[in-house]
Amino acid sequence: MMKKQNLIWVLALFLLGLLLVACGGGSEPATDETADADTSSETDSSEADTTEADSSEADTTAAESSDTTTTSESGLPDLGGREITIAVENAYLPFNYIDPDTGEPAGWDYDVWNEICSLINCTPVYIEAGWEGMIQAVADGQFDAAADGITITEDRAEIVDFSAGYINIEQRLLVRIDDDRIESIESIVNDESLILGTQTGTTNYETALQYLPEDRIQAFEQFPFAVQALIAGDIDAVIIDEVAGQGYLGENADALQLVGPSMSSDQLGFIYPKGSDLVEPVNAALAEMANNGFLEAVNLQYFGPGFNITYDDLFPPEEGADLPDLGGREITIAVENAYLPFNYIDPDTGEPAGWDYDVWNAICGLINCTPVFVEAGWEGMIQAVADGQFDAAADGITITEDRAEIVDFSNGYINIEQRLLVRIDEDRIESIDDIVNDEELILGTQTGTTNYETALQYLSEDRIQAFEQFPFAVQALIAGDIDAVIIDEVAGQGYLGENADALQLVGPSMSSDQLGFIYPKGSDLVEPVNAALAELALSGFLEEVNLQYFGPNFTITYDDLFPEE
Repeated sequence: MMKKQNLIWVLALFLLGLLLVACGGGSEPATDETADADTSSETDSSEADTTEADSSEADTTAAESSDTTTTSESGLPDLGGREITIAVENAYLPFNYIDPDTGEPAGWDYDVWNEICSLINCTPVYIEAGWEGMIQAVADGQFDAAADGITITEDRAEIVDFSAGYINIEQRLLVRIDDDRIESIESIVNDESLILGTQTGTTNYETALQYLPEDRIQAFEQFPFAVQALIAGDIDAVIIDEVAGQGYLGENADALQLVGPSMSSDQLGFIYPKGSDLVEPVNAALAEMANNGFLEAVNLQYFGPGFNITYDDLFPPEEGADLPDLGGREITIAVENAYLPFNYIDPDTGEPAGWDYDVWNAICGLINCTPVFVEAGWEGMIQAVADGQFDAAADGITITEDRAEIVDFSNGYINIEQRLLVRIDEDRIESIDDIVNDEELILGTQTGTTNYETALQYLSEDRIQAFEQFPFAVQALIAGDIDAVIIDEVAGQGYLGENADALQLVGPSMSSDQLGFIYPKGSDLVEPVNAALAELALSGFLEEVNLQYFGPNFTITYDDLFPEE
């Protein structure tokens, strides 16, 4: 699935034309395949019976709900009224959603599956399920099928069976309307100053990786964040499904445009447990619906300009809840003033600055408190809060079970990935496995951090060099005294600044952890601050401040904070 994003579905005439050709002309390969499946079922219904019997032996769940498949007068399979459980998210426009006017489920998936079952005599039973885990749930036999705009990929086809593809999704580039530097993905590949944005966990991100290294891809949690960054000029293009791109053009036609040819054409399909006897009957029904014009009509209804339901209609913004009022109370907040981009002394102004300052100022603006920032060393900071020396600490602190035994945490406010920092000419290390397998390699990190704890999961202590501060570890790395440093990706990017010719981040994330503020056990600040954080997320403030400090425009490095004397 081209993972969920908050967007307004307005399909371009180009894509609509593509759909109409695919549905009406029989030129779509998937249609030819389904026609073959139809012919096969007409020719030998007893073979279909045997196939279903074999499937029933392999899958008890299917056996309990299956009746013998026969052939109807229309030539299509007849499932004898059999119930088919179909997983849907009810939150993915225009495929499936809860109609804001009626409160009833609706969408392309419902209309198409209702028609499928009308043709092959089955009873659709729709079950709401979250996207996370949906494919695995079908693979495990918890559902007979899933319909949720799922992209057909080889990896997924290893654990589930797919229907014939029923729609094509093109991946395109979204750029600013006045940008004359980018005509295609090759324009970005050839200009190393250009940054490409997309959404994490999507096939769009996978496509981006086919063209660019990770350090030239800015991945966002949701596509709206990427599009806002594009409009603001923080990135130069967004790789996106054309359907979604057209939705964003609707509101931003004076600011954005789609350019270049498609970089990938992916098909969507229904999924079933491996070996399901539903594949051929449903393919036959899809082929019939293409031939009789039903798909053309339903595609026009849901992908045409007349479909105007948006995610704002489904999930209208809630008015901010009444927030606690702390009556101007002073809150002492421990900060290190040396941890980019969370807290630091601005090299230009000499004043404290950073994500922690902006967010805590905003929090206190909402719940009527006065933040008093107190500089404190990382060593002993958590214990000092536990002992009540500070009301809170904000220093990019990872939420862990051990720490939660002595302090209370806020809700997590950001995820941090742990990566490897190595010298740029290092060709021995591509991942942590390379270090594990080469006993000569030494891994550096900082004492008392979750990075050190992660290192211990892979290596013995005698192969880990622990430093009091990360700058010492990075200097040792550059000098060749150690071979890699395990570090939070955000911090690693800070060290890359003036050392881009000497250092690089390599390998996948070894750990994804949430950060939170900490308080003494039983603090009455936990709920008020959590309420304020929720309001900041709802209002878009967190989105903006994250983009400011974690986006490509944040260029302050540790060399700026601690210039060599």
